[in-house]
This record gives sequence, C-alpha cells and structure tokens, in this order.
Amino acid sequence: MIGILYFLFLLSSTTTCGHVGRGGEVSLKKVTDGGTGDECSCKAFLPSSTFNIQDLEEVEGVAVEVTHKLELELGKMESYESQITAYTVKIVNLTMEIEKMEGDPEAVNDTQTESMKIQIKQAEALVVELQSLVQASAAVFESLRETVTSQMSTLTQLEEEHDKNLVLETRREYIKIQLKLEECERRHQEIFHPDIGSCAHTGVIRASQPIVSQINADLSSSYKFGAWGKDSKPLNGNESMYWYSGYYSAAIIDVKFYDNYQDLILRNHFQHHRLQSSWYGTGNNVVLRENSLYYQRSSPFSMAKLNFTSMSYEYKLITRSSTKFSYAHSPNQNLDFAADETGLWVTYASEETNGRLILAKINEHYFGIEEEWQTSVYKPAVSNAFMVCGVLYAVRTADIQTEEIFYMFDTKTQREHYISVPFERFQESYVSLDYNPTDQKLYMYNDGYYLNYHLWFNHTAKAIEDTPSILI
Repeated sequence: MIGILYFLFLLSSTTTCGHVGRGGEVSLKKVTDGGTGDECSCKAFLPSSTFNIQDLEEVEGVAVEVTHKLELELGKMESYESQITAYTVKIVNLTMEIEKMEGDPEAVNDTQTESMKIQIKQAEALVVELQSLVQASAAVFESLRETVTSQMSTLTQLEEEHDKNLVLETRREYIKIQLKLEECERRHQEIFHPDIGSCAHTGVIRASQPIVSQINADLSSSYKFGAWGKDSKPLNGNESMYWYSGYYSAAIIDVKFYDNYQDLILRNHFQHHRLQSSWYGTGNNVVLRENSLYYQRSSPFSMAKLNFTSMSYEYKLITRSSTKFSYAHSPNQNLDFAADETGLWVTYASEETNGRLILAKINEHYFGIEEEWQTSVYKPAVSNAFMVCGVLYAVRTADIQTEEIFYMFDTKTQREHYISVPFERFQESYVSLDYNPTDQKLYMYNDGYYLNYHLWFNHTAKAIEDTPSILI
C-alpha cells in the first residue's frame, strides 16, 4: 500500500513541476524568480509495469478459505478417534453376545438371531462409513496441498515482477498455512498409521480425550489403587497381551494377564500370578517389560524385578532414594518406573536434593542404576510422570477435571523446559500414569477404571519456553 501511495505521489508531482522521461524517469526542477539562479532537481525511476493488486487479493482470499478447511479437518481428527473407540466397544460387546449364544444355542430364539444379524450389519456399515471418511480427509489434504503450492507459485511470480514488500505478509501467512497443513497430515497419519518407535520429533504437544475401557477386572470401585497396560518391550507372541494389577490399597499382591484387548474387556485372563508375601510391593507406578514386572518393594525399600517367564525375583537398593517424598495425591509412590523407546527408567527424590525429582536410567542387563540426572521439580508438587524418547514429562493437577503436562527434561541435552499440555481425567484421582512405546499411548488407572490417551508429537518447531540448563 505504501508503495502504491508513493507511486501516485510521484505521478501527481510531475503534473506541476516536471515531466516523465523515457524508461519511467521523472525529472523535477525548481527555478528561482526571473528564470535564473541555482537549479534543484531529482530523478526517480518508476516500475515499467503496474502491480496487479487483484492477484494478491485473490491469493489472500484463498488463504482464508484454506485455513477454514484446515480447521474443519483438524476437528475431524478428534471425531475419528472417538468413533474408532466407540466401534471397538460395540464390536467387543457383539462378540460377547455371540459367545453367549454359541455357548447355549438352544436358548436362542429367532428374534434374538435376527437382532444379532442386524447389529452385525450396523457395525459393518459403521466401519465402512469411517473408512470413507478417512479416504475423504486424505483427498482434502491432497487438494489443499495442491492449492497451497499453486498460490505460493503465484506469490513468487508477483515478487519477481513487483515490490517484494507488498507480497511478504501474504507469503508469511501461506508459510503458516503450509506448516498447519503438514501438522494436520501428521495427525491423520499418527492416528491411522503411527510411526511406532520413531523419536523424530521435539516432544509431546497434545493428548486426546480419555478413552475409557471399563472398570477393573475385579469389578470393584473400591480397588482405587492399581495399574494396567501392555508390555513395553513384548516377547515374541505377546505383542497383543495386556496386564492388570489392582487392590484397595497401594499394595501389589497379584498380576493378571490377558491375550488381547478383547479378553481384557471380557475379563478372560489366561494367567493369574499371586506374589509370594516376601515379594509384595507398594506403590502403583509399575511397568511390564520383556515379561518382567518392575516395581517398588515394601521391605526393604528397594526396586524389584519379577520375571514371569522364569519366575525369578531380585531387588536392588537405591541409596539416594527416600520414602519421605511421594506424588501429590497418592501415598507410597516413592519409586516411579517408566519405559520408552530408549529403555527403562525410574524416578525418585532424596533428602540430599530437598525433595527434587531425580531421574535414573536402569541397566536392564545387570539390573542397576546406570546414570542419574537431577531436575528442579519438587516431587510432592507433581501428580505423576512418564518418559518418551529419553525425555521426562511431569504432570500436575490443574483443576478438578484437568491434568497438565507442565514440564519436560531432556536427558540428551540436559535441559529442562516448561510446557502446557492439558488433558482430562475421567474420575477425580489416579495413582498410575505410564507411556507405552508400542502404541504411543498413555495408560492411566483412574479410580478403578482403565483409561488411555493418544499422544501427538511436535514434528515442526520447538513450541516451548526455555529455562536455564540444569547442571548435574
């Protein structure tokens, strides 16, 4: 706009005190009274072509339209995930009904059979509908990418022919749109084709709505203490296996195993291990890795490992850890075990660090502490913590319904950052929260209920607030 005004000013000036020369040259002269004296002149070269403002306005209009379509597609991502969860539950319920009918076929009448056929057809129709929606979204992404590419080409042409400053702001908007489109495509990819095992990102940026499976296998709301999930590094044949351990106190006395998610929902465990009294644990931030349970031993206070394949048991003392510091809302959570793409971890606090959280890497071969990092986070102010790709994430309570991932510590750079990734709880309190690298989900045991969350990662720029490095 400034360039256009300047252009008009020069044109108006020539009508009163100068003329336009060849090649767009403007000569301005000032002559003293009497036609003699000093002469003052200036020259300016005007562009030989007029700026096509209509092209720029059209590009800006397309930018608004593309942004709107992207917002709609981003909203659909959450809808797809909710539908997938709903369809899974529906199929599991249908499976339960079919198994009952197969178990006692004489008790099934024609009406029940017809009703079951209708429900199966409805479930099939829902799956087909979801498939078409996913394909439609993929087509929208491709169309938007072609539009953005075309408009960027137009902007480049306008820059080459005219003043770059007039086009610069619009180009910046399109760069933002490009980044948003890439993130939208990644979220679509992460839901339907996640890049399992990859750490090519700069951290967690979003968590889904809580996906509630059901109440625990003991069907007891009084079993508020417990944990559940999948093996973080499953043995061959155990890739679909789930496990659960729950009790009315923070004690760990048994573990149930299920072949797959359906058996977990149907409560058909294929193994039930009751721990020897001398092996009992306390605290519920436990993990299963290579069919071994890592947990906090009651007495003496130590970290324990129970291998369910060989039924061997061992424990190790952690000299710096203390029983004085637990998480904000749950007692006896002194040791918190975690597993991610890079290995096995445990966090704790000590009197030496005045209750600040210590992160330690566990050597899985000799079952001992390999390396430690001290953070600036006060453990009693934290609700829970988990690991992703060698990065520690700490969680705190934001309000009666919301938790917030507020802090991260990167073991590679030894730097900490404050972030804000809120996510909802289903019930008021919880005692365990762990990430599983086999499906990139968070698993929570929330007042007796199985919950999980899908995580999204930042594949573009670092959207975090840096704080000073922590010296170990």
